[in-house]
Amino acid sequence: MMELTAGRRRWLLFVNIVAVSLVVATMSALYTSLPDIAVATGATQAELTWIIDSYTLALAALVLTAGALGDRFGRRATLIVGLALFTVASALPIWLDSPLWVIGLRAVAGVGAAFVMPSTLSLLTASFPPERRGTAVGMWAGFAGIGGIIGLLGSGVMLQVWSWKSIFAIYSVLGLLVLLAAFTIGESVASRHGRPDVLGALFSALAVGGLVFGLIEGAHTSFGEPLVVVALVVAVVSLPAFVVVELRAADPLLDVRYFRRRGFTTGSISVGMQFLTIFGFFLLIVQYLQLVKGYDAISASTALAPMVLPVLVFSLISPRITAAVGLRVVSVVGVGAIAVGMLLLSRLDADSTYWAILWPMLVASVGLGLSTAPATSAIVSDVPADEQGVAAAVNDAMREIGAAIGIALSGSILAGYYSSQIVEVLPAVPEAGRQAVESSFAGAVEFGAVAGPAAQGVVDAAAEIFAAGISDALFALGLVAVGATIVLLFVAPGRGYVAQGDPPAADAEEAGEPTGLPAESRSG
Repeated sequence: MMELTAGRRRWLLFVNIVAVSLVVATMSALYTSLPDIAVATGATQAELTWIIDSYTLALAALVLTAGALGDRFGRRATLIVGLALFTVASALPIWLDSPLWVIGLRAVAGVGAAFVMPSTLSLLTASFPPERRGTAVGMWAGFAGIGGIIGLLGSGVMLQVWSWKSIFAIYSVLGLLVLLAAFTIGESVASRHGRPDVLGALFSALAVGGLVFGLIEGAHTSFGEPLVVVALVVAVVSLPAFVVVELRAADPLLDVRYFRRRGFTTGSISVGMQFLTIFGFFLLIVQYLQLVKGYDAISASTALAPMVLPVLVFSLISPRITAAVGLRVVSVVGVGAIAVGMLLLSRLDADSTYWAILWPMLVASVGLGLSTAPATSAIVSDVPADEQGVAAAVNDAMREIGAAIGIALSGSILAGYYSSQIVEVLPAVPEAGRQAVESSFAGAVEFGAVAGPAAQGVVDAAAEIFAAGISDALFALGLVAVGATIVLLFVAPGRGYVAQGDPPAADAEEAGEPTGLPAESRSG
């Protein structure tokens, strides 16, 4: 490896942090703009769902293959390709603004993001020396963790000054700037190349894509829908097929034996749980603030801003804490704090104050910050240097799968509770407004705005039901996180664990940093 100067390392870190923040922020950026998009484009609820989730589906399905391509052909090269796709697909909805066009272009942007995410992390792990890698990974993980909040804040601000298209405009401009910056960083490639694992790539895409599609579509329609059943069956069949193919392949896309390594497995569970709970929380709390409490887009986004500081601070110091107490302690305490935060938030009702949201949210934020960098480091450190792109892709895939499960779980519980309880209110609703009130709480709010003071009792009753559904969903997220905490207590390795990726460097051991040696890297 050609040693980078301190200045080049800082620039590399900056470019990759901005890139990963950009693609993660895009996952949540449209949450607050959906009402505006619906009015402007006439999109149905199903179309609005896929305007958000086509991005996540494409990203999750292809990220593992994209990471392997980065190892093979160059991590900077795949970063550039991904940023180019992301930028073009983010710009075109400004003009091609029908619902189907926006859905399709969001999927293309997701393909670009699949190339960007693993490239950003593997460029850092391959280019930073062991004694500095922990800090770099901590910063990367911290900004990846707060990317969703950045997306909500940015979109809230843009909606105050322009239309929903401003979100696409700003992301396309930022994407172009990062794309140009990517040409200034050095290339990094694996030192050896095997045969392409085409079957592994196919089955991984079918397994992850089928699971994510089935969860998303099932949450918004029904898990008994034929298309949902087919997607989930494809996922169930493809996963063992992927495992068999990878065990037999001479050069597997992902050597599934890595899951025998306790650090790798611990990191995967922890990362998946972090995104499951946090993105489920985002889905619920944005609706609570806007629909129940009457916040506008920017106020709802600003209400989540206090999460940023604890996530960043604890992401930066967590490598040293891990060196002192071990991966098991930080994983259990971190995910456990997220669980406590969700359980405390489940006490919300229609009359709760912002303080009832703020302090449990901060507890969860500390847990996220404490656990995110050690989890990512555990994954990449337990994988050989030549497969850092794949390791980064596993990290990213677990994030996307976790987010999809969290959104599906939260959305299903909320929708199911509302539809089962609102029937008690319907007799008091005039025939003209009954369908709107029954379909969603947003419909009930719209009915109240049209009907005036006479409908306030109906709206208040619907708000109580909606808030109770959010409470149940948050409680479920907390229980899942409690379960993951218990699993981590038994699975996670203790302080003496040595990563199995590559032989550790002496100075890395002394510093307590991740010990996988970097792949050959070229500055230029």
